[in-house]
Amino acid sequence: MHIVAGTANSLSTSAFAAMAHYRYRVFVEKLHWELENDGVTELDQFDRPDTMYVMARERDARLKGVARLLPTNQPYLLNDVFPELLDGHPPPNSEKVWELSRFSVIDLDAPRLESQASHDAPERALALLDVVMRMAAFGGADELVTVSPLGVERILRRAGVVAHRMGRPVCLNQHFLYACRIEIAPSIRRRTGH
Repeated sequence: MHIVAGTANSLSTSAFAAMAHYRYRVFVEKLHWELENDGVTELDQFDRPDTMYVMARERDARLKGVARLLPTNQPYLLNDVFPELLDGHPPPNSEKVWELSRFSVIDLDAPRLESQASHDAPERALALLDVVMRMAAFGGADELVTVSPLGVERILRRAGVVAHRMGRPVCLNQHFLYACRIEIAPSIRRRTGH
């Protein structure tokens, strides 16, 4: 797996377009989220020039995973779209806390049954999360916040990732979502010099 990371300004036009198309195929076509899209790509108001993207891809450039990172001292998804997940608590607003969103490790090239019952999906998710934490730490972050399906909590706990609920889970569009704060391990922060 090859990792590509950067902002809209530093990524190649083809890499950025592939990321936006992958997001469309995953979040709009496969998961049926009601998101702004043009029928080919999925981008929203949080896809700004300073937004950081992390992509996992094969040597032939096929994407196997994506993630989006935003510092919380600027507009971000949890604060602007899902504040009800915070139980009335103030949202983070710090250059040391970054939001992780549009995270996926769905293999769109796998046969349908295989992709839905993939046994290595949690391992791939944790591998991409590890890279995401390193990228965020390199940018100065100590923590990540995210809006996640409730099932992610078990995966994080089993992997030993230190994560805390920021509020009670809420059922939105027939899915239980929760806001969570993920600590970036001191060992990761030391390796990046932060």
